[in-house]
Amino acid sequence: VQAVESGGGLVQAGGSLRLSCAASGRTFSSYVIGWFRQGPGKEREFVAAISRSGGSTYYADSVKGRFTISRDNAKNTVYLQMNSLKPEDTAVYYCAADRGVVVTRTPSGYDYWGQGTQVTVSS
Repeated sequence: VQAVESGGGLVQAGGSLRLSCAASGRTFSSYVIGWFRQGPGKEREFVAAISRSGGSTYYADSVKGRFTISRDNAKNTVYLQMNSLKPEDTAVYYCAADRGVVVTRTPSGYDYWGQGTQVTVSS
């Protein structure tokens, strides 16, 4: 599967953005999808993940209550709604697909990655 992220940009602190991850392939609904981010000089970190059916979602503590992950399997798309953005949310955001059944928060557990989209939050 190939994934393409979009929706990044520059926003002021307190603002919102919605990222999209559009994936190719007829088996999109067979993949767990995760969002990760990598800030300047930092390691890639887990942000959120969603199960294959969309019935279960998982969040990093740093974004819980502010970000919402969802998916539309009919459109082969996963979304990340980001509200109350903070300067520390500035990073390149990546979506990734995992063929496994169990949702993992580890980047190495994902099989396919998009190219990333830049999110910059100004103070």
